[in-house]
Amino acid sequence: MLLQQNIHLKPFNTFGIDEVAEYFATISDLDDLQDVADLPYKLQVLGGGSNILLTAPVQGVVAHNALKGHSVLREDAHNVWLQVQAGEVWHDLVLYATGMGWGGIENLALIPGTVGAAPIQNIGAYGAEVREVLEEVTFYHLQDKTFVTYGNADCRFGYRDSVFKHELRGRAFITSVVLRLSKQPVFNTSYGAIEQELAAMDVQTPTVQAIAQAVMNIRSSKLPDPRVTGNAGSFFKNPTVPRAQYEALLPAYPSMPHFVVSDSMVKIPAAWLIEQCGWKGHRRGDAGVHTRQALVLVNYGGAKGREVWELSGEIVASVAGKFGIELEREVQVW
Repeated sequence: MLLQQNIHLKPFNTFGIDEVAEYFATISDLDDLQDVADLPYKLQVLGGGSNILLTAPVQGVVAHNALKGHSVLREDAHNVWLQVQAGEVWHDLVLYATGMGWGGIENLALIPGTVGAAPIQNIGAYGAEVREVLEEVTFYHLQDKTFVTYGNADCRFGYRDSVFKHELRGRAFITSVVLRLSKQPVFNTSYGAIEQELAAMDVQTPTVQAIAQAVMNIRSSKLPDPRVTGNAGSFFKNPTVPRAQYEALLPAYPSMPHFVVSDSMVKIPAAWLIEQCGWKGHRRGDAGVHTRQALVLVNYGGAKGREVWELSGEIVASVAGKFGIELEREVQVW
């Protein structure tokens, strides 16, 4: 294992924030992982850097997850159980699975980041979440120095949430996952504009490849490419509020979009709330809100992480003041 000092992290986070890691190690195998866990420094785990905001120099060791590979553990007439190492790029996995004709993650195409980040965040898009296909997560417990495997229920998945954000935050280095993918997929095309995009593509009979391509087309048209404009995708979660609160807002905002979560709870798009407060397209120096998607905060080139964080705080306060709804940030802050 090579331990480097004073490494600039700009190439390692999609926001393009240039902070420095005191120490940096690339984890390419399990021996590297065990070696770095034995060092007498605080350890921060970094995957694709697509869900973090760097606001200060990082003390201790940044351990970059570069574990690669995938293999079929078993299969039957209906499903394939695929084990994937945590350092694989998520979108590359989607392309591989759909290329094989296996269904279950096609709606999650073009989500940035690595496979190891998928269970932490319970990534989701266009009516699908990774928890629907995830069977197991294996991780190295950084305090106990043991490898542990959790089943789906153990992960306690919620909306953009899991046990890895709570009790195991800073304690687990995810090494691999097992996904159950379908050889006879049931397509989910009702969410968002997938059906319209499939029609525009002149797709008569949906396939996993066609749905993945439709999702890629939609995401590319709405979201900034982090290789061009720094961002971490959705910065805020969509808030879930009591139905009574939603109904109290309706007279003033009769066109307010919403999704029924249960008899008592309603989800309201954070992007709509932010846009109603006038933030869409707002720019302050090199920190701003994207012109086409108010849910996305961006770095136009030279923004500091602290500037992006302060902007997000003003947005949270603005939405709370206008609607009485408290937005929750989705990104992790270092």
